[in-house]
Amino acid sequence: MTTATDHGTQDATHDGRTAVAVLGIGSYLPSVVITNDLLAEPAGVTEEWILHKTGIETRRAVKADEATSDLALGAARAALEDAGVKASELSLIIVGTATPDVIGPCVASQVALALEAPRTAGTFDIQAACAGFLTGISVAQNQLRAAGGYALVIGADTYSRFRNPADKRTTALWGDGAGAVVLGPGPADGRGEVIATRLASCPVETSVGGIEAGGSRLPASHETVDAGQHFVRMNGRRIMEIFVENVPPMVASFLEDTGYRLEDIDHVVPHQGNQRMVEGIPALLGFTRPRLHASAFEYGNTGSASIPVTLDRAVGRGEIKAGETVLALSIGAGMTFGFVLLRWK
Repeated sequence: MTTATDHGTQDATHDGRTAVAVLGIGSYLPSVVITNDLLAEPAGVTEEWILHKTGIETRRAVKADEATSDLALGAARAALEDAGVKASELSLIIVGTATPDVIGPCVASQVALALEAPRTAGTFDIQAACAGFLTGISVAQNQLRAAGGYALVIGADTYSRFRNPADKRTTALWGDGAGAVVLGPGPADGRGEVIATRLASCPVETSVGGIEAGGSRLPASHETVDAGQHFVRMNGRRIMEIFVENVPPMVASFLEDTGYRLEDIDHVVPHQGNQRMVEGIPALLGFTRPRLHASAFEYGNTGSASIPVTLDRAVGRGEIKAGETVLALSIGAGMTFGFVLLRWK
């Protein structure tokens, strides 16, 4: 699935519909810092082992009274303020998350309630695991091109609640956080035009990665809790195989269809699975010129939040300049893929 504008278009798409732009961006990281020394002993490893394997030094975690909607709300307010858009002007709120507060209602509705968004605003969550945020960008772009208005797209996860302290393969990976963007007509007043988006998948069995229990197949019970089936489980080796096999040709096809080459890209913002994974992306994709942006070493894998958190970090530091292009790419359990190409203002 791809939506795109012409290579040189500034005010409208190739079919005459209004272009969509990022009008504002924001993020929210909880205050609790989890260092490697707090995780090493329960997992039966050393701090040095964690750093060597993952490249992650710290990550954030929610407090006892915080949940995903609290993080999402913090990021939403920051993005709205940055955009100069009021919650009353929103026509759509989308939250990409795999760790909602409750099975229902959706996090987006809880955010809408807290923001006092209008009843005319559509609200829903997207469960595409770590690709949820970019999936939301693609869905929102299509909606706004067709109907106009303003959309709030959020990526938020609290994986610390689903972390198995004894699992050395995964316990050090996860961090909590949220990032958000406000999308609207652009790019005249926007931070960055959404040039193109693409969604893809490589369906695999659930054992490759995910949370087994708590849904309709394995409802919560003493047995599922005792078996640790409410913790995140991952076959890291298989996930990396899928990533290596699929992402390079997907990126090449995506850019070719949008009229861009890898040499035209100034910045790459990938999903922050772990720092070592991010560091391997230039060699995997075969690029040397684009600047790679990472935050996993500081925040860990924040799931659907990792791309907007990393992008907001780069923007806040002035690392992305006017006229530069940004390629964002994500992979999530399932496996799900999302790609977004932006031209920054």
